[in-house]
Amino acid sequence: MDWEATRISLALAAATCAVLLPFGIWLGRRLATTDSRSKPFIEAALMLPLLLPPTVIGFYLLVAFGGASPLGQWLDRMVGLRLVFTFEGLLAASVLVNLPFMVQPVQRAFAAIPDSLREAAWVSGLSPWQTLWKVELPLAWPGILGGLALTFAHTLGEFGVVLMVGGSIAGETKTLSIAIYDRVQAFDNAGANAMSLVLVAFTLVALWVVFATGERGKRHLRER
Repeated sequence: MDWEATRISLALAAATCAVLLPFGIWLGRRLATTDSRSKPFIEAALMLPLLLPPTVIGFYLLVAFGGASPLGQWLDRMVGLRLVFTFEGLLAASVLVNLPFMVQPVQRAFAAIPDSLREAAWVSGLSPWQTLWKVELPLAWPGILGGLALTFAHTLGEFGVVLMVGGSIAGETKTLSIAIYDRVQAFDNAGANAMSLVLVAFTLVALWVVFATGERGKRHLRER
């Protein structure tokens, strides 16, 4: 068992969830409550990480984050930050790749809240901000928790984008999925099997959380 790779994977998954949580709530609610003409385009863009091969996404992120790109040069010059073959680059790539896993469950959760509840809260004197905190978030929490679970599990298992943007630097960017690949390449099937079982367990728990909270959320809405 590669504990260093496990630590990096868990740290990356936790950081990705922390970054995406506020943005996912904002964007998911926005998409659920707006009829803007740009909505179909935004939803289509969010689907790209689910449909494109990880190597394609990894390639374009590598080009965008590299030292020859305007973004890479600006970050290196202004703050001394490099996004290629670093943990910070892994985090930036992970946030972009995991957007649909966070936003879509949150969007469905907010879309399931009847407009009548929001209107009743406004009539009762609550501001839009108070309505979000006191009415919408308590009802949407199953979708938010489901998005966090999916994001965490997908980050642990991501391989292609992680390998292309971060490489396989031990103690820095070598995650659990890359460690499994390395064990297979070294014909260490026992080690690969042990680490694969860890990922399977995390994924099963994440899916259980998604389905369990989804059913609970439906019951909660019916009771309201």
